[in-house]
Amino acid sequence: MEISLDKHSANQASIKIKLNEADYQPKVDAKLKDYAKKAVIRGFRPGKAPISMVKNMYGLSLLVDEINSILGESLNTYLKEQTFKILGEPLPVEKADNSIDWKADKEFEFEYKIGFVENIQIALDNTTAATKYSILVDDKLVDETIENLKSQYGENSNPETSETGDFIYGDLKATEGDFSKTISLDSAKISKKLTGKFIGIGVDAVVEFESKEVKKEEWSEAFGLTADEQEAAKGPLTFTVKNINRTAAASLDKDFFDKIFGPDQVKSEEEFRAKVKETLQGSYVRESKVFTEEELKKVLVEKANLSLPDDFLKEWLLKANDGKVTVADVENEYPIYAKQLTWSLISNQIAKDNGVQAEHADVVEKTKEMIREQFASSGLGSQLEASMDLFVDNYLKGNDGQNYMNMLTSVQNDKVLALVMEKINLTEKSISIDEFKELLEK
Repeated sequence: MEISLDKHSANQASIKIKLNEADYQPKVDAKLKDYAKKAVIRGFRPGKAPISMVKNMYGLSLLVDEINSILGESLNTYLKEQTFKILGEPLPVEKADNSIDWKADKEFEFEYKIGFVENIQIALDNTTAATKYSILVDDKLVDETIENLKSQYGENSNPETSETGDFIYGDLKATEGDFSKTISLDSAKISKKLTGKFIGIGVDAVVEFESKEVKKEEWSEAFGLTADEQEAAKGPLTFTVKNINRTAAASLDKDFFDKIFGPDQVKSEEEFRAKVKETLQGSYVRESKVFTEEELKKVLVEKANLSLPDDFLKEWLLKANDGKVTVADVENEYPIYAKQLTWSLISNQIAKDNGVQAEHADVVEKTKEMIREQFASSGLGSQLEASMDLFVDNYLKGNDGQNYMNMLTSVQNDKVLALVMEKINLTEKSISIDEFKELLEK
């Protein structure tokens, strides 16, 4: 047997395997003899048919099976001995002339395409710099949150005439054209120029205005129109009022406190304000942690500078999902797949280099945390904890065990990122929620 590797580029190669008769024939003969002992052929007692007859009937299929078995084992062994990391699975190269003659040929040659990466190196030291963000919950954010809650849990009414802040329900139509849609107009989000037309009106009132009077952002924020609907709503428009909805802000009293945080959890406005701030801080701690980790991944990906065999991987994805995806599907989804694959390669290499390992106990604990978060607002705290082991077991066994593997990967990523943040040049930075939103938009 001869196995040779031909690298076409930094991340793609072909492997050729040549087999001669001595590589496969002894194994084929042994299987023929074993098969002859068990074969039931009409006209002969079981196991007594001539070996020549058994060979004529089954020899070709046994030959093909044995050669395929030898190829699979030899290819896997050879690849394990290499220093590079194989991506996907080797793809057999089909001969254009389909020239294999299984009956006559004694020597066979097969070729496979492979994609790989090598020399994954990430220096975890001061040469790698990143930022750890923490979001500050200031009084302004607390005030805004409380006002939103007061509005959300306020008392609804249907007044006779509209005021700023009301939601005006009605039919929006284009005077010229077929556009028509029933909408709920947020009067708090229209410009001063339009406010005069929509305030102080009642049910059945018809408001006339021009589309050019509406600012671009108002179409979606106030009128709730999609981009296509905005294109259709051109020229003169009419809005016929069907109903007016108004929400009076809730009072900061015990009933309101109980609705937000549960019975008897908060007893005063001061406690309520502190609880809102604590809840916001907890939420933004999670958000800033996720953002910091995603930014850190970008830094590590850039530093590793991996070059993926894109063409090979696209071909492999298409063949591995035979019939389930199209070339267009692969092209559209490939950037996301490549991003996930690149991070997975880097994370696994860091874990290997530093002895990072996800333990079963870590998987169980992370699953418990996930379940607690999902049921955080259900009020089932004690009952949940009593049945926690059952919840965890059911979840980790779900999806044919894939849930467990996903959680195992998540735990390893957590440990890898924690290790990275200990070793690199990490700058801590506190930012406001507005600054955080600006970072998210970049």
